[in-house]
Amino acid sequence: MSDKTESPARDYSETLFLPQTDFPMRAGLPQREPQLLQRWNENKLYERLREVQKGRPRFVLHDGPPYANGNIHIGHALNKILKDLVVRSQGMLGFDSNYVPGWDCHGLPIEWKIEEEYRAKGKNKDDVDVVEFRRECRAFAEKWIDVQREEFKRLGVEGDWADPYQTMSFDAEAQIAREIMKFAVSDQLYRGSKPVMWSSVEKTALAEAEVEYHEKTSTTIWVKFKITNTLDGDLDGASVVIWTTTPWTIPANRAIAYGAEISYGLYQVTEAADDNWAKVGDRLIIADKLAADVFAAARVAGYERVKDVLPVMIERCAHPFRGLDGANGYWDFAVPVLPADYVTDDAGTGFVHTAPGHGADDYNTYVKHKALFETCGTKEVPHTVSPDSSYFPDVPFFAGERIYDDKGKDAGANEAVIKKLVEVGALIARGRLKHQYPHSWRSKGPLIFRNTPQWFIAMDKALDDKGDTLRQRALHAIKTVEWVPETGENRITGMIENRPDWVVSRQRAWGVPIAVFVKKGTNEILKDERVNAAIADAFEKEGADAWYVDDGARFLKAGGYDVVDFEKVTDILDVWFDSGCTHAFALEKRDDLKVQRKVDGGPDQVMYLEGSDQHRGWFHSSLLESCGTRGRAPYDIVLTHGFVLDEKGQKMSKSLGNVVAPQKVIQDSGADILRLWAAASDYSDDLRIGPEILKTFVETYRKLRNTIRWMLGSLAHFQESDKVSVTEMPELERFVLHRLAELDGEMREAYREFDYKRVIALLNSFMTSDLSAFYFDIRKDALYCDPLSSKVRKSTLTVIDQAFRCVATWIAPILAFTAEEAWLARYPNAESIHLETFPKVLAEWRNDALAERWSKIRRVRRVVTGALEIERASKRIGASLEAAPVVHIADETLWNAVQGLDLAEISITSGIEVVQGEGPADAFRLEDVKGVAVVPRLAQGRKCARSWKVTPDVGSDPEYPDVTPRDAMALREWDQARAAA
Repeated sequence: MSDKTESPARDYSETLFLPQTDFPMRAGLPQREPQLLQRWNENKLYERLREVQKGRPRFVLHDGPPYANGNIHIGHALNKILKDLVVRSQGMLGFDSNYVPGWDCHGLPIEWKIEEEYRAKGKNKDDVDVVEFRRECRAFAEKWIDVQREEFKRLGVEGDWADPYQTMSFDAEAQIAREIMKFAVSDQLYRGSKPVMWSSVEKTALAEAEVEYHEKTSTTIWVKFKITNTLDGDLDGASVVIWTTTPWTIPANRAIAYGAEISYGLYQVTEAADDNWAKVGDRLIIADKLAADVFAAARVAGYERVKDVLPVMIERCAHPFRGLDGANGYWDFAVPVLPADYVTDDAGTGFVHTAPGHGADDYNTYVKHKALFETCGTKEVPHTVSPDSSYFPDVPFFAGERIYDDKGKDAGANEAVIKKLVEVGALIARGRLKHQYPHSWRSKGPLIFRNTPQWFIAMDKALDDKGDTLRQRALHAIKTVEWVPETGENRITGMIENRPDWVVSRQRAWGVPIAVFVKKGTNEILKDERVNAAIADAFEKEGADAWYVDDGARFLKAGGYDVVDFEKVTDILDVWFDSGCTHAFALEKRDDLKVQRKVDGGPDQVMYLEGSDQHRGWFHSSLLESCGTRGRAPYDIVLTHGFVLDEKGQKMSKSLGNVVAPQKVIQDSGADILRLWAAASDYSDDLRIGPEILKTFVETYRKLRNTIRWMLGSLAHFQESDKVSVTEMPELERFVLHRLAELDGEMREAYREFDYKRVIALLNSFMTSDLSAFYFDIRKDALYCDPLSSKVRKSTLTVIDQAFRCVATWIAPILAFTAEEAWLARYPNAESIHLETFPKVLAEWRNDALAERWSKIRRVRRVVTGALEIERASKRIGASLEAAPVVHIADETLWNAVQGLDLAEISITSGIEVVQGEGPADAFRLEDVKGVAVVPRLAQGRKCARSWKVTPDVGSDPEYPDVTPRDAMALREWDQARAAA
């Protein structure tokens, strides 16, 4: 029959309870978010959080300090957003979750910037008073702290921005000084001379965390060392051949290392060009596996293997420059040949040239065989290269030659050494090799290993009568920490197991000095608590500049010492030591951060959260500092995240044009989009971001926002007096409450486990599948069209009210701005959603048996919906209300599930017939829902002018001839209410 009806005498749309809300569909986040930030600031949200959360167990996320030297990048944004997710969610879980941001302010990056400004002005740093220079560095850091503070706040990060911690604040500098003094007093601090990573561009030692590896092409050389002492007479006059990628280290050679498990042979050159470096008759000892490669590099046309060689039979060799005129005996020592387990026959010659002043393995070999070296004439590790990478004046032939120039480019040292080797007939070949080489992460210049006097913290010194060491303490402490993800434990364990002593000194000006004195003549550290207290007190009042304003006599005077007897140390501390001390001057000194940790039987926890590179950086230095001074880790939980790459998985760089700036994303889409991306991504691995990826999150956000908006619109018609008790609700409402109860446990667990991608997945599924596409879809008819008195309508609004509270608070840690906007739209007089905790969902809402039934009902509904989609696509119906299908159910469990249920209401059809059995062969079926078949059929009757249902009873109420009886009742109540008003 025709769907056509006569035009209604009145406009029924005004009688419908359609959604009404000022919460806009278009978010306008770039404009709205700054308004909310201003509101939080005016209402002192941070202070209110502290008041509301006071007295709860504490969960402190201790901020790993970013460096104050530039605008934030996308990695900063990810890090700070993740921290804010932790802090907000832990607060809503019921903790006193305080966040105090911090900054690293000392060190080379800032000092380097000031020097660049000097160079641009033709100014020399050495001509400026050190205190004045330090003041300029401080001002530079202060400027960037202000810039970064505003950029971090724009991300929606809530914290004590008015009173952050800074490593350059006077109280922090004083505490850092106290911490290094503790190492000095406990004999863990010592001054030694060993090779360290050295930047000749920046003229300072570097920590491993400040080093990055890039491809470099190096000159390689093969060099003969003539045997002088051997237990095998056949080897008289033969030479050991070494290979190195650092020709400039040859003047510092003091030994040769071999592998005890490697097979070696004595080879004789039988054929070579007259101008060849390797001559006919040369007798060379080489690892058998590498002999062919060596002779190929040396352009030897013919050679023969003479015999097996046991390197243990070779006792001494001569340095290639031994006995040269003009050398003044500089190289007149014996070169011992020693076994070492790091020597392989994978490349080179099977013999490793050993320069103790220019390599960690080399140095360790020297220490292990120090007595032998002394008998060979090497009394100490030689110093051959100065801070700018030039040879010291006492190095014959090469004095002043530099390895690298001021820009880190190859200078003349390699060629000078090679030229001399050719001159003395010691070189047999040279070549070029591309390999990964250490560079400074700041200047990008290549590094050298250089023997220099430095200050170290000992890793293996016994700290008590049980032989406990810093390494052992740290390894034990690692096991007491929760690592997220768990792989972090293995990573930092390996680093602690294998790390050398900690180099804590830097030869720069901007930082906290190693504030100790050493006795002249003995280099013994002065350990006097009176002197130490005087230093720390001065730093509290004047800052670390107090160390540089005079010769230190005022500090020594406190202990009754004379300044003429002591040397004031002028090296500054590695910035990793600074940041490693933050627990000492932030967590332990600030009342708002002090905790009673679970490791002490208390209720509180401390988390550190940074990128995975901080296993060798801040996590590492903090662990060593705390274990060295307190015997324990400073944290209970360590969470690490990956790096941010572009959409193709490439590292971002300006040259590639693939940089995603957080400032631009915020300007275009809003901070909540960035927060959604950060939460939904798997932070345990490297993350990707780019225009297309952001588009998907904009779409996800739009769907979530529209669901919230619809709830707000529907709740415009809800009064507290309309609330319906659970026992009086229809079954569908009780099922949705069950889902809320079920989801509450899952959401809390995900937040407790810092699994934010699971939070997003759960919320997205619930809001789109359970609410929008199912529950709301079904109940729109009752909400819009039912009478004011309808129990179904009131029950639906009661459930939506509960669902809104849950959804808004669950999503608040992530979509901080949107959740606040929605909360204020619902509760205009509220302070902030961020002062709330997650709702206490009633346990009695949980009903697993009911959920099982509705799981079956939804399976049947899927088949009905699928059949109607085909009808709609074929234009046999326009909307599902035009249908009244026949549903055949053969599956007994599904048949029982739909009994007593208005399946037409659930399927959003005007009618439905449910028949037990298989149904006709041409009925619609779904492969994954066995035992259900649907035969589409048009609904019979007239179309209701108000609700658009097609039923035979339209017009049965003579006062309302073009609507259903249900709609007639609604109109009657509507009219009565209007009349009463």
